Amino acid sequence: MKWSTVISICSMLLFFNTLAFGQKIFLYAGSYSDKDSTGIYVFAFDIKTGIISEVIHRYKISNPSFLCISNNKKYLFAIGENQEGSVTSYKIDARSGSLSYLNTQRSDGSGPCYVQTDHNDRWCIIGHYGSGDGSVLPILTGGKLDPTTQSFRHMTDDTQKSINPRVHSINIAPNNKDVFVPDLGLDKILHFMLDSKSGFLKPAPNPYTALPKGSGPRHFAFHPQGKYVYCILEYTSKINVYKYLKGGLKEISTVSTLPDNYSGKNSCADVHVSPDGRFVYGSNRGHNSIAIFSVHKTTGALTFVGHQSTFGDFPRNFVIDPSGNFLLVANQKSNNIQIFRRNFHTGLLTHVQEVKGIHKPVCLKFL
Repeated sequence: MKWSTVISICSMLLFFNTLAFGQKIFLYAGSYSDKDSTGIYVFAFDIKTGIISEVIHRYKISNPSFLCISNNKKYLFAIGENQEGSVTSYKIDARSGSLSYLNTQRSDGSGPCYVQTDHNDRWCIIGHYGSGDGSVLPILTGGKLDPTTQSFRHMTDDTQKSINPRVHSINIAPNNKDVFVPDLGLDKILHFMLDSKSGFLKPAPNPYTALPKGSGPRHFAFHPQGKYVYCILEYTSKINVYKYLKGGLKEISTVSTLPDNYSGKNSCADVHVSPDGRFVYGSNRGHNSIAIFSVHKTTGALTFVGHQSTFGDFPRNFVIDPSGNFLLVANQKSNNIQIFRRNFHTGLLTHVQEVKGIHKPVCLKFL
């Protein structure tokens, strides 16, 4: 059976299972908690109308700027983006969406900005923007985390000693072996190999894909078919398209996320592929928009479709709901979340709702 077929079947089963128990699913928002935020907010989301409820749960935690929900949907992991980084584990109540605290471990690096579990939910892998390295923590039975078993980073050569590595995301391929780590300080997409039994990461035979100086590779998304990869570049406001090969990545093309006549400041943040694999979306901070592209079905290349204003300032993370009907944007500087209905045929977005008063929201995850 093809990987794309497996993905489609799993997505449909998840969606129809949700429908069987009602039309609401849970949305978790991580934020910067330097002022009024309690940290993590939980909402009920109506998958038919796209309407979000008032906040139903709040959890006090310092700067949970990125969240990860385990593949088995039982646990939520939240980083603490501070000088002394941390990661906290919670157990999820599937009926109420509430979180029960399990434990907190040091991430063994400064300024963690990303957390991801391997596909078997055995290892929690964290990327640090501040210290420019990563760490691996075991996930125990019951969801608690053990202390770090490995710290890893790219070994720079003599010409790069003055460059600060800035790891910005951890991306595990469908084979649960290839791990790609965009580093916007080194302008490289690092490539590691994961031993799923020991949790050990080692550099791949081709340990990185180099990008032009000043590109700033940031976030990364696999196409549902598993053959193509999209990496958004923070500094140059572009999306690089790659073919995913056993030995690494082969660049196909590059597209701009901005209008040709735009001359203002901008930095890109996040990138996602629609569940059907037909469209790619990227967020512009400055232009304050979502850039929309169609995907060529045989080459994976992108064609510009349009821009959608995010009706807010500094859109950081965004998410597409499991049905593919809606796209939600976290606007960090305007303290709001905006919801859009997604057109399956054109990829374009139509505004549905604004959720105000969420202090510096920067990460959105659906259960």
